[in-house]
Amino acid sequence: MENKTFYNEVLTDHNLHPGHKHALDDANMILEGVNPSCGDDIFLNLKFEDGVIKDGSFQGDGCAISQASADMMLDLIVGKTKEEALQLADIFLRMIKGEASDDEIDQLEEASVLKDISHMPARVKCAVLGWRTLNEMFKDGK
Repeated sequence: MENKTFYNEVLTDHNLHPGHKHALDDANMILEGVNPSCGDDIFLNLKFEDGVIKDGSFQGDGCAISQASADMMLDLIVGKTKEEALQLADIFLRMIKGEASDDEIDQLEEASVLKDISHMPARVKCAVLGWRTLNEMFKDGK
């Protein structure tokens, strides 16, 4: 990784001080995401109104990567439309596969630190858990 110190700082910060790991009483969209290979388990909670993600949180347990990635994802998608959030998810998933451009990766802000997770195949499912759960949540055209 180009800047392993920054990577570690961002992951540590999102694990010790997650801004979005809490209950969201007025969530109107809730979906569980599970990574059966390692036991990561999250509930993604969104308050989705008028086509915009007004608020979001997650709850659950998992490794540092799954928890930090979900927190970073929520930093990015709160305030975005469904389409904008799904576009960011697409960029993130393509980044993990090494298929996203540098300009696209820049849109991911802090989540871009997970770019080289593809070199750790056992951790890829951890990094994408929240993002796949988001895709699944909106899959049915909600």
